[in-house]
Amino acid sequence: MDGIVEKPDVVGAIFGQTEGLLGEELDLRELQKSGRVGRIDVEMSKKNGKSFGKITVPSSLDRVETAILAAALETVDRVGPCEAKVKIINIEDTRSHKREQVIERAQEILKNMIQKTVPESKEISEKVRDSVKTAEVCEYGPEKLACGPDVFDSDEIIIVEGRADVINLLKADIKNAIAVQGKHIPDSVAELTKQKTAIAFVDGDRGGDLILKQMEESCEIDYVAKAPDGKEVEELTKKEILKCLRNKMPYNQYMDRVFHHSKEQRHYHRGREAHGLERQNRSFHKESKARNKTLPFSKELESLKGSLKALFIDREDKKVLETEVRNIADELEKREDIKAVVFDGIVTQRLVDIANKKNVDYLVAVKKTRIKNDGPVKVYTEA
Repeated sequence: MDGIVEKPDVVGAIFGQTEGLLGEELDLRELQKSGRVGRIDVEMSKKNGKSFGKITVPSSLDRVETAILAAALETVDRVGPCEAKVKIINIEDTRSHKREQVIERAQEILKNMIQKTVPESKEISEKVRDSVKTAEVCEYGPEKLACGPDVFDSDEIIIVEGRADVINLLKADIKNAIAVQGKHIPDSVAELTKQKTAIAFVDGDRGGDLILKQMEESCEIDYVAKAPDGKEVEELTKKEILKCLRNKMPYNQYMDRVFHHSKEQRHYHRGREAHGLERQNRSFHKESKARNKTLPFSKELESLKGSLKALFIDREDKKVLETEVRNIADELEKREDIKAVVFDGIVTQRLVDIANKKNVDYLVAVKKTRIKNDGPVKVYTEA
């Protein structure tokens, strides 16, 4: 760093410049609250008017998430008033020693096993891993529906047909699935769809489409993901599951495409139009009860999509600053008379608190975390 800074300056820069960058699931503050990331340690030294430091971040995230978080730290380019550069030196797995102990003990156990047929070690590990994930199956509602453990707290749910589907998604490390477990849609599932973003993930056959039609009467489904033709969700590989979820389609768009071909279905389609408007309005209020029907500064937000940038608009509706999303909090602290901040990112509690302190009228973004807003700022998001 080109200047003299202290340890709190470095820690503050890390939190400030990564906030909203990776979404709620990998937000550094939320990860610390949940215990998945430990206390950040910084060892500082100074030489010739410059500061040097070693940052240590303990993590219990998986390899992919840890690599993403590490890459995010390298985006920090300023500490206090000084320009800075962060470079990842090493990612160390401290569990290696424990793994070695496990391997040695496992070898002893295998040597002592007396069986006619001894399974391969890979088969053993896969069975153990699958049994652990199967044990994660929970129950939801009075119907005792099979579900993953994240259904209770996640903002998004995946609705599948049966318990076997929930288990298969757990094996793919997807923990927010819930099963309807029958021909009729349970009231608990219908109510959940009104509170959370809902993805219906159905089998690749006509039966899957029939379930989607049943959901139309009582549920507010946002997206549809479907297994490949002739396949069921419970038999898909992890790669196939992730591909299906990536290729999900808006519910209304999918239903119109599938059911508009015959004369009878065209009649059904026309009858759905009025109901579709009602669904959209209910979904709109479900996603953000606090906002009006018209999203302010929607053109500005659309122009920022995919840029990870923010616009500061003053009280004369002039654009006074364009900056990176990670710099919003710092820039907002320094400015007065800002009417709105529009950005391609996620509204966090910290931004809401700063905006209220600075008497900002609007925060307009793509998404928001769980926030408490007792001040004058109005928060508008697309989701």
